Amino acid sequence: MDNITRGRLIQQGNLMRINNAFVEEASCVNNSVGNILISYSVPERNRPDSIQYIRLNLNRNTVILNSFGQSMCICCIQRGMWVNVIFSSRMTRSIPPQSNAVSVIVQRISLPPRPPLPPQRPSSVTTGRIVLIDFDNHFIVTENPRNMNDQNRFLITNSTTITNQFGLPIRLRDLQPGNMVRVTHANFQTPSVIPQTTAFHIQRL
Repeated sequence: MDNITRGRLIQQGNLMRINNAFVEEASCVNNSVGNILISYSVPERNRPDSIQYIRLNLNRNTVILNSFGQSMCICCIQRGMWVNVIFSSRMTRSIPPQSNAVSVIVQRISLPPRPPLPPQRPSSVTTGRIVLIDFDNHFIVTENPRNMNDQNRFLITNSTTITNQFGLPIRLRDLQPGNMVRVTHANFQTPSVIPQTTAFHIQRL
């Protein structure tokens, strides 16, 4: 996490605002609903500011933009982002409290250091659309959007890294059929009906 100062909570009528909130957690369901856990700074008398948390619910009515004013999807918000948020002043009494987000504007991303690929691994890159994810056997099947008969099966190992379009780490369960992905994989493929090889890195596009 970098040294950007977390913003403070400001009330504006029936709305609350926090500039420079840090996204601690993020989850989404089919880009229609989701929530983020953000942290912000609270001033303390004669002591350093404390860090407090609030969970914001996201839905299709939530305005989500990047720093250039371009629309972003709910699932594009990831842990490690710095955001400006506006949300309802009506909050639950839970710990942490929850509220409905009106807008989320992504300001910047704190990218964790990306692990280097193991040396001396000849690789190729294939871009395709996911048509199948097997969580039990740890593989995905992709197809060429221009040729449905051109498919590949990629094995997911403990060393396979998976990131979103911003380069932030995500999990296999964050991928969904229909996602476009760029897969860095081994040069060798089995001569099976659906060629099979090992994925080194998968990036959701």
